[in-house]
Amino acid sequence: MSGGYILIVDDEPEIRRLVQEILEDEHYRVATADSAESARELYRKQKPDLVLLDIWMPGTDGITLLKEWSSSGQPEVPVVMMSGHGTVETAVEATRLGAYDFIEKPVSMGKLLVTVDRALATERLRRENIRLKHAAEPDVFLVGKSRLMQQLREDLQRVASTDAWVLMLGEPGSGRVMAARYLHYHSARRERPLIEVSLGAVAPVNVAIKLFGSEQGGNQSAGSFEQAGDGTLLLNEIGDLAPATQLQLLHALQERHFMRVGGREPLPMRARIIAVSDPSLPDAVAEGRFREDLYYRLNVVPLRLPALRDHREDVPDLVTIYLDWLIDNERMAYRRFTTGALNALRNYPWPGNVRELMNVVQRLLILNRGEEISEAEVEQTLGARPRAGESLPHALFGLPLRTARDQFEKAYLEHHLSRTGGNVAEVARLSEMERTHLYRKLKNLGINPKAVKE
Repeated sequence: MSGGYILIVDDEPEIRRLVQEILEDEHYRVATADSAESARELYRKQKPDLVLLDIWMPGTDGITLLKEWSSSGQPEVPVVMMSGHGTVETAVEATRLGAYDFIEKPVSMGKLLVTVDRALATERLRRENIRLKHAAEPDVFLVGKSRLMQQLREDLQRVASTDAWVLMLGEPGSGRVMAARYLHYHSARRERPLIEVSLGAVAPVNVAIKLFGSEQGGNQSAGSFEQAGDGTLLLNEIGDLAPATQLQLLHALQERHFMRVGGREPLPMRARIIAVSDPSLPDAVAEGRFREDLYYRLNVVPLRLPALRDHREDVPDLVTIYLDWLIDNERMAYRRFTTGALNALRNYPWPGNVRELMNVVQRLLILNRGEEISEAEVEQTLGARPRAGESLPHALFGLPLRTARDQFEKAYLEHHLSRTGGNVAEVARLSEMERTHLYRKLKNLGINPKAVKE
């Protein structure tokens, strides 16, 4: 039977002692609490793998504590309720609130061990399902025979075997998040949670609560650090953090503990950190927009994902693998890319990187009706998109200046929103515009970033 960390919450000393001895004989690590208050404290210090929770306790009873944990956004932990006065109604209520199971006192050793084993196995299965869900996504981003991709795979394998923090830089669409997931699922923490936070998608006023959680009006909400526990915390778009939040994050990483917003007691920080950003992060440091001390705190192991334009010799292999994935998983009909079509794809600069290539391949399969996809069809598909070095359409020169400018700006911004997946912060960086000015411009031009993303 595999080990784990189990928290026993019961006001009866003899019950706590008996259950603890049984579980420790089976090589579990065990902590005990005699009240809801001490249980909360132990839960804060280290998230258990399983909680055995007595229903009838003086003060705050087990059902109330379970309800508190269920409604506060606490990390998912299987809870087994215990009671010497069990009723069907109580068991149903506990299950409704999220309890895994219900066992009666006096505790049967056989029933206890079977229930604990099944609860932990169920939790492992839940995490494995999450891993498989990620694994079911097209395995394209780390593919390629080029020297750059071979070196990247070797670096990822070496780093995955360590517990070091990683700063991963790469352009949008180059596979940064996929590489971060690879590191987690090939590390010793693979059985622990992988918590992904897209910082650019969180309103600046809410980032601290998202990361650290909150304690307000007696209610507790777990943040991403707490949810990650002993697993991995993936901080995507780290360069979008506001200066105040950068300082809070720096303190948490330096001290290895953090405070919930509105909280009074520090909580331990045990997760492995993988920070992801675009290649301009060092420029942001040099310009004072990103803290230098935070940058070097995160930059323990730097990894850089190459842009697709730097290894375009891998395009045919990428097309083949994604084509097979679409046929197997999306039930699309097989269509062969001619040599000319593959050459046209290989010669394209791919500003949106591998993600853009995947979108183009899927579009060609959907729209093409023949057995082959020709060079002309590829050129037609790519020709509708802005290309490196392409001159402006002559039709613009016949328009009034204001109209021509508006049309160009609209096409320009829609192009960058499309290639960045609707990431306004990234478009602001690429266009060298202040984000507030960019939002006004998008509104004036009638561009909805969410609609462009979809």
